[in-house]
Amino acid sequence: MSKVSCLILIFLLSSCTIIKRSTDSNSFAKNNNNFIEIAGESSFMPIIDSSEIFISHLAYDLSYDELHEQAKWVFYKLDSSRINGPISRTDKFKIDPLVVTGSANHNDYKGSGFDRGHLAPAGDMTWSIQAMNESFYYSNMCPQVPSFNRGIWRKLESKVRRWVNDFDSIYVTTGPVLELNLPSIGEGVSVPKYFYKSLVGFRDSNLFGIAFLLPNERSRNELKEFVVTIDSLENLTGIDFNSTLHPKLQSQLEKSVCKDCWKWE
Repeated sequence: MSKVSCLILIFLLSSCTIIKRSTDSNSFAKNNNNFIEIAGESSFMPIIDSSEIFISHLAYDLSYDELHEQAKWVFYKLDSSRINGPISRTDKFKIDPLVVTGSANHNDYKGSGFDRGHLAPAGDMTWSIQAMNESFYYSNMCPQVPSFNRGIWRKLESKVRRWVNDFDSIYVTTGPVLELNLPSIGEGVSVPKYFYKSLVGFRDSNLFGIAFLLPNERSRNELKEFVVTIDSLENLTGIDFNSTLHPKLQSQLEKSVCKDCWKWE
């Protein structure tokens, strides 16, 4: 049994994750307006691995894994100003010019049978022409089973956009679960077995954490069935999410999850 499979078997889906203002956290959340200003948006970004290529685009940041020819993670912010915008989807896939070693390209996916699955979805980029164009960089793509990309993954992307209406902002980290000996397409583009999303919602000086782990396959299951803790994703992927958040807040945020704190209907 692989490391991934073993870790999935021991995921803990625990009780409520709500970080409220308290004596311990007052220095980080003094009022409803300045938590993010004090902590910094980068507090919710994963740790940047010096061995990988860090790239910052207008609407999202990513860490590019050369070994697998795709992003290890993509990080971005969503709020009410960034959804339901006027910009239409372009479908103009292109090489990312900021990947100095060369990103994946059209030939890698051609005839592979896999979709070019977005990590930062085009539906989250309708607020800016540049953001929309950059969302089609191959550095933002992963090989996804078509019925997964157009099914449960798309459903989760849509759910996240709906959740934006319930929060002041949501910080999204999403990516493939990358490990050795994955099958590949083209010139070494690995085909992940699983994909994840880690979400941190900020509302009225409270933080709410939730994460998802989904197999790269067709599914008719409800999204709730794929909920895991952020801690479990860290154990699985080796990525330190919310990397510069105060350790005590980070621990409270990541160790458990409250499904009822997120609207499902």
